[in-house]
Amino acid sequence: MAARRASFSFLSGRGLLRRTPATSLLRSDNARHLLPGALRRFSTEPADEEPIKPSVEVKYTQLLINGNFVDAASGKTFPTADPRTGEVIARVAEGDEEDINRAIAAARRAFDEGPWPRMTAYERCRVLLRFADLMERHADEIAALESWDGGKPLEQTARAEVPMATRCMRYYAGWADKIHGLVVPADGPHHVQVLQEPIGVAGQIIPWNFPLLMFAWKVGPALACGNTVVLKTAEQTPLSALYVASLLHEAGLPDGVLNVVPGFGPTAGGALASHMGVDKLAFTGSTGTGKIILELSARSNLKPVTLELGGKSPFIVMDDADVEQAVELAHQALFFNQGQCCCAGSRTFVHERVYDEFVEKSKARAERRVVGDPFKKGVEQGPQIDGQQFKKILGYVKSGVDGGATLVTGGDRVGSRGFYIQPTVFADLQDEMKIAQEEIFGPIQSILKFREVGEVVRRANATHYGLAAGVFTTSLDTANTLARALRVGSVWVNCYDVFDAAIPFGGYKMSGIGREKGAYSLRNYLQTKAVVTPLNDPAWL
Repeated sequence: MAARRASFSFLSGRGLLRRTPATSLLRSDNARHLLPGALRRFSTEPADEEPIKPSVEVKYTQLLINGNFVDAASGKTFPTADPRTGEVIARVAEGDEEDINRAIAAARRAFDEGPWPRMTAYERCRVLLRFADLMERHADEIAALESWDGGKPLEQTARAEVPMATRCMRYYAGWADKIHGLVVPADGPHHVQVLQEPIGVAGQIIPWNFPLLMFAWKVGPALACGNTVVLKTAEQTPLSALYVASLLHEAGLPDGVLNVVPGFGPTAGGALASHMGVDKLAFTGSTGTGKIILELSARSNLKPVTLELGGKSPFIVMDDADVEQAVELAHQALFFNQGQCCCAGSRTFVHERVYDEFVEKSKARAERRVVGDPFKKGVEQGPQIDGQQFKKILGYVKSGVDGGATLVTGGDRVGSRGFYIQPTVFADLQDEMKIAQEEIFGPIQSILKFREVGEVVRRANATHYGLAAGVFTTSLDTANTLARALRVGSVWVNCYDVFDAAIPFGGYKMSGIGREKGAYSLRNYLQTKAVVTPLNDPAWL
C-alpha cells in the first residue's frame, strides 16, 4: 500500500514541524506548554548566559572543487560567526574569481566528458536516494551545524528543515527517470522528436536564511536532469552546504559534478554570474542583488536566470475569523525564523471590526514568545544572523516610531551579547510608511486596518513584490475571491508556510522569475530540442 505523502508546515505547534495534509489545521499555541527551564519573554538571560556548546565538529571549511576539498587559490579565509555571541566558529576558504574559474572548468569537464549525464537516469536516481539516506543518518550533525551557523532554533532545524531537505532530494531522485520527450505529428512525411536535454553547467547562489533547504531546492532538480553544478554559498552560513556536499560524494556522485565555493557576492558571486562558461544561473536572495545578477548574466552570455527574491507578503484577517487562531497564525507567519523569511507575512491586514482585539492579543502573544539560545529546549526565537542585519532591523524600529506608527511592544535588543531582538509589534500604520513598504527581514509585525474586500485587495497588491499571501476566513467565497485577486505566487488559506517538494514556489513582479520545487523546477535545468527526419513512404503519419 502506498504511503500517504505529507506536506510540511513550519507553523504548527511553536513554529515547529508537523505533518499535515496540504491545508494545515490550525492549533493555538501558548507559553503554558513550554518545556521546563524555557526562557521567558524579553529576558537578558539568553544573550548574557554562557551559550550551549553544540555537539558537532566542523569538518569541512575548504572549497569543494572536482571532488576534492582544497584551499582558495589566494590562500584567503574568512570567519563564519556564531550569531549568539558574534564569536568565530571557524575560518572558511574564501573563493574568488580564480576559484570560480577552477570550479566551472571542473564542472564543464564533468559534463562534457564525465559519466554523470551519460549514466542511465535510474543510476542517477540511485545516487540521489543514497544521498538522502546519508542525510537521514547524519541528521543530528546537519541540524546542529545549521543552527550554530545561522542562529536557528535546533528544534526547527531538526524537526523541519533537515527532513524537508531530505524529502526534496528523494522527490527529485524520483523524477530522474521520469524526464522524457515527445514524438509529435507533423503536416507532412516527417518524424519529429522533441527531446529534453540537460542544460549543462548550472551556477547556483544560495542565501543565508535557509542554506540547507536552498541547497536541496537547487541541487536536487539540477542533478536529476543530468547537469553539473557550481554552487556559491552565502558567506554567513557556509557550513551545512559543505557538509552535505561531502555526503553527496560519499553517495557516489562523480568528481566535478558538484562544486561548492564559499565566498562573497561581489567577487565569487559576480564571477559566477558573468562567466561565459555557465549555461544557466539560479539565485535566491534580495531583489536588489537579483537585479545585479540578471544584468551580469545578460552582459555575458545571456544565460537563462531564475530568481527567487524578496517579498512584503500580506496576511489578511477577515471579520469572521476566530481571532485567537488568526493571532497565532499571523504571529508565526511573521516571526518564524526570527522574521528572516522571504515570504514572511509582514503586512498583517485586519478587518476593522476585530482590529483592536487582534492587536491586543498579538501584543500578548509577542510578549510570550521565548527568545534565547537556539540550542535550548522550548526556545522559539534565536538571534538575527549578524550585526549588520541586527542594526538594520533596529533602524526600521526607529523609522516606525518616527513615522507615527504605534509601538505596541518590543523594539529593543535582548541582552547585551549577540544579535537578539525583542519580538516587536506596530499598530496604526499607514501604507506609505517605510515599515509597511520595505522588506525588513526581522521580527517586526506591522498590523494595518481595513474595511472591505475590494479595499484590502487594492492595498495588498500595491507593492513591487508578489511572493506570497495569507488569507484567514471562514467564507469559501471570500477565500476564492482573494486567492484569485492577489498578485502573488503562493496563497495560503487558513494556513501559512505549508511547503511540499511538489508545490511550486516563486513570485510575481519583483519577487522573482521562474519557480522552485515541483515539476516546474525541472524546466529550469532542461533544454528543449526538436529533431526532424524525413519519412520515405511511411505506413502512417
